[in-house]
Amino acid sequence: MAMASIARRKMTFISRYSGSLTSISRTFASSSSDDNDVVVIGGGPGGYVAAIKAAQLGLKTTCIEKRGTLGGTCLNVGCIPSKALLHSSHMYHEAKHTFANHGVKFSSVEVDLPAMMAQKDKAVSGLTKGVEGLFKKNKVNYVKGYGKFISPSEISVDTIEGGNTVVKGKNIIIATGSDIKSLPGVTIDEKRIVSSTGALALSEIPKKLVVIGGGYIGLEMGSVWARLGSEVTVVEFAPDIVPTMDGEVRKQFKRTLEKQKMKFMLTTKVVSVDTTSDGVKLTLEPAAGGDQSILEADVVLISAGRTPFTSELGLDKIGVETDKMGRIPVNERFATNVPGVYAIGDVIPGPMLAHKAEEDGFACAEFLAGKVGHVDYDLVPGVVYTHPEVASVGKTEEQVKALGVEYRVGKFPMLANSRAKTINDAEGLVKIIAEKETDKVLGVHIMAPNAGELIHEAVLALQYGASSEDIARTCHAHPTMAEALKEAAMATYDKAIHI
Repeated sequence: MAMASIARRKMTFISRYSGSLTSISRTFASSSSDDNDVVVIGGGPGGYVAAIKAAQLGLKTTCIEKRGTLGGTCLNVGCIPSKALLHSSHMYHEAKHTFANHGVKFSSVEVDLPAMMAQKDKAVSGLTKGVEGLFKKNKVNYVKGYGKFISPSEISVDTIEGGNTVVKGKNIIIATGSDIKSLPGVTIDEKRIVSSTGALALSEIPKKLVVIGGGYIGLEMGSVWARLGSEVTVVEFAPDIVPTMDGEVRKQFKRTLEKQKMKFMLTTKVVSVDTTSDGVKLTLEPAAGGDQSILEADVVLISAGRTPFTSELGLDKIGVETDKMGRIPVNERFATNVPGVYAIGDVIPGPMLAHKAEEDGFACAEFLAGKVGHVDYDLVPGVVYTHPEVASVGKTEEQVKALGVEYRVGKFPMLANSRAKTINDAEGLVKIIAEKETDKVLGVHIMAPNAGELIHEAVLALQYGASSEDIARTCHAHPTMAEALKEAAMATYDKAIHI
């Protein structure tokens, strides 16, 4: 690709306002009385990255965070602790079910849940303190408290110590993330009826766990407790789990989870969820209507999505507009309708993913420093951290069909991958979709061990407009899982070798 073309691509910012794609181009302190160049409300992945980058670019920066620890939902009660439990539970499952196949035998294997939770908490604590260290290193002022607008350039902060301070800034970035979405009439008590937060801190392994919602979070947390011995049932209103996933991959993924003894009730509506003396009772009915049924559980996980956290920030006081979903519309520079006020991450349209928020924060800081920011929402990878993992970037086959583009598909099963066979972990496939006329890769979908790592070769390929032949003619080390991507690329433009 010509360098001029690459430069033009880097100057392009992709925004999703109405569901369509449009190309557009110190030290710590408890308060801050001096004007800042940038004030960031929220210390999650979007907020702390924006604050650090702004400071690195020479802007005087303050970050306000209500939690008292940095990292937001992702680091404290989301991505990081869930991945810790996913790994720990996978280790237990492997020790119990597959180690003997490798000649490693135990007289007994048992779960020490408190120790598992302690390992999770240690990981979270270390990483949150690490972000605080980065704030100190980059001279970002850190205010612990709940911030509300009193003007477009002033934030009133009720500090966690019980006082109040006003933080002033020439530019304010709203990076308050998202909150748990419950169901109408259902009260989450984080004991019997839990959110993902409560599911990360259960004191005992539930005999029966019902997960309401077949998306990323529900399947990951369901996997954790299924591995540890829970009987897990996923209730989903839609006819499919993870509806954004490529259809062919989704079907194989569901079959794999069923092999792991997870049960699914699709096209099913939850009418009510009621606690009883010894558990929870769910009243269900078909999504299209019909006879009701009862499902009992020890614990119910509500995993019905997330909602932007934009209420109680005083946005109405300064006139910042929000849409019917509570999101804040922004322009190509993340600017709201109020001059000097910006928004990033989960509070604006686009995928609610930590890495997307980070990219928003980085680009927004660059814009505020007079540079050019860049985020391409078409190329944000998605990963389900079950085992095997499922990762994707670009378009699904269904989306390509809907666009009327002629295309070719190349697939390669992990069963034919030598590394996967040697470790006896060969469930899954790699699927590549490329434009027929140009061979340009349009989408890559991987179901495999460590798919979340393998996908980034595909992300880079799509970022620079690679063809499937480009991937196929790139030398891959042997034996590696990544060779499956090379073979799938060979199958897309010509023929694979090892199948």
